[in-house]
Amino acid sequence: MSDMRTLGEFIVEKQHECPSVSGELSSLLSSIRLAAKIVNREINKAGLVDIIGASGNENAQGEQQQKLDVYANEKFKAAMAARDQVCGVGSEEDDDVVIFSEKHGPNAKYVILIDPLDGSSNIDVNVSVGTIFSIYRRVSPLGQLATMEDFLQPGNKQVAAGYIIYGSSTMLVYTTGNGVHGFTYDPSIGVFFLSHENITILNKGSIYSINEGNYITFPKGIKQYLKYCQENKPEDNRPYTSRYIGSLVADFHRNMLKGGIYLYPSTATYPSGKLRLLYECNPMSFIMEQAGGKASDGKQRILDIKPIALHQRVPFFVGTTDMVKKIEEFLERNSD
Repeated sequence: MSDMRTLGEFIVEKQHECPSVSGELSSLLSSIRLAAKIVNREINKAGLVDIIGASGNENAQGEQQQKLDVYANEKFKAAMAARDQVCGVGSEEDDDVVIFSEKHGPNAKYVILIDPLDGSSNIDVNVSVGTIFSIYRRVSPLGQLATMEDFLQPGNKQVAAGYIIYGSSTMLVYTTGNGVHGFTYDPSIGVFFLSHENITILNKGSIYSINEGNYITFPKGIKQYLKYCQENKPEDNRPYTSRYIGSLVADFHRNMLKGGIYLYPSTATYPSGKLRLLYECNPMSFIMEQAGGKASDGKQRILDIKPIALHQRVPFFVGTTDMVKKIEEFLERNSD
């Protein structure tokens, strides 16, 4: 139940926990909040206006873009460009980063990486989708244009990260490294109210989320782990429940609140994994660790991976700590 504190009020109240960004973070999240409201409005009109379906273009990974992908991408980039704190944006939908060269750009302190509309193909069938964002302090000198080095930072350098889930209600969830907090949107007055303060994931999970349709292409360790999940072991809280929506934000959000693990391993089709390190895995890993969970590529902590490419993909396992440790055990046991 909301305690009627708004997102803006809560950020100001918690500024002392992150003095290095203080009012700047409030401004950044304010721009994300505004873009989220605009995108939420369009999503809620899907089916009534010509905003669903494929756009006819492909994104940087050769995937078919949906019309709402393009719309959300432009709205979030425009919101970032309007702020004095952002020197550049990297988007999953663009081939390259966008460097802001006008006015404040060279003197802005932060870069933002964003997946404007995760799970957008689900829009057509009225399934929850989301926006994922990640904020870093630039490492290049102030007064100059941002460089690729500013964007290719490991996830442990994130200043803040979050997501917006557009579902039965619209929620904005974020962390600055001091816990995870969720805000639910009241469309009648256009305000995000605090509804989930200090979210923590359960110590024992009972849900696993994976596209089992790809089973035949999974590594041996993943196949064995799925059998483990399905074993009848009541004393060990098994069998686990299989829940897979096919929208990362929705699956992640449910598992963080209910206790579980999300898995997107390497496959024969995607030997390096399918999810993007910078736009999806890093921000979600930061959030999950702050909620008391764990995130791994099967061998190492996601947040310690040094990116080498803007659209780099990695295997991704995130959720309840014990469940992620168990999948690492299965993968190590079958590493040859």
